[in-house]
Amino acid sequence: MDIKILGTGCGRCEKLEKEVINALAEMDVAADVKKVKDIREIMSYKIMSTPALVVNGKVKVAGKVPKRQEIKKYIQEELA
Repeated sequence: MDIKILGTGCGRCEKLEKEVINALAEMDVAADVKKVKDIREIMSYKIMSTPALVVNGKVKVAGKVPKRQEIKKYIQEELA
């Protein structure tokens, strides 16, 4: 599983990264988590605001930090 956190390094981006790592640990799921700070790469996902969560190439949420349960749901969707 490939997970990307899109954002330039703001506090909300950092919080999203921590929540994703915690959700993966709770689910016992292995994933490659990458922070994307390059504005051109972020723009390629056609999002209007950060932070954003991308799971297996699909934008799951942008512009907010979802609750851990929501993150788990997005991860579960990609496991099915």
